[in-house]
Amino acid sequence: MDLRSLEEASDPIVFFQSWMQEASERETNDPNAAALATATSDGVPSVRMVLVKQVNERGFCFYTNSESRKGRELTVNPRAALCFHWKSLRRQVRVEGPVMELPSSDSDAYFHSRSRESQLGSAVSQQSRPLESREMLEEIVEAFAASHPGEVPRPSWWKGYAIRPERMELWVSGEHRLHDRFLFMREGDGWVKQRLFP
Repeated sequence: MDLRSLEEASDPIVFFQSWMQEASERETNDPNAAALATATSDGVPSVRMVLVKQVNERGFCFYTNSESRKGRELTVNPRAALCFHWKSLRRQVRVEGPVMELPSSDSDAYFHSRSRESQLGSAVSQQSRPLESREMLEEIVEAFAASHPGEVPRPSWWKGYAIRPERMELWVSGEHRLHDRFLFMREGDGWVKQRLFP
């Protein structure tokens, strides 16, 4: 996709989806991986990688343990930022906005679409809390699997979230660090676009 297409773009989400399609074809590992930044109620930031599973009318959707550090921070400060970086494509996308919790039906559907092993791991993980040893984790998973030979129940704290973008920046690497940057800011039902200095 050439630079002229980006210069003419009016909807950054539609444009992002075309870039994601290209990344899915060319990036070898997790093209949907993004750095997710959250903050405490008094503004102390933290960041980690997540997999963005859907991008739709609700926003950029991901799933996690709501009792993890990021889950606790989203509870007290429901705003977040994402950054996708596709090195082989020399592109970057930044997303900022408020976060809403997805319906339980969405979380159920995605949880049960995962492999049984992933479901078991998620069901027993006390994410972000101290763990005595790897052996202890494996024993907990094994015991839980034995007690749940059929369907693995989705824990109530395993939830989906969507970031509704208020700001999106699309970035293309340029020679001599003369990058092309376009900032889209939501205004009513549409977007206002600005070109930024690199």
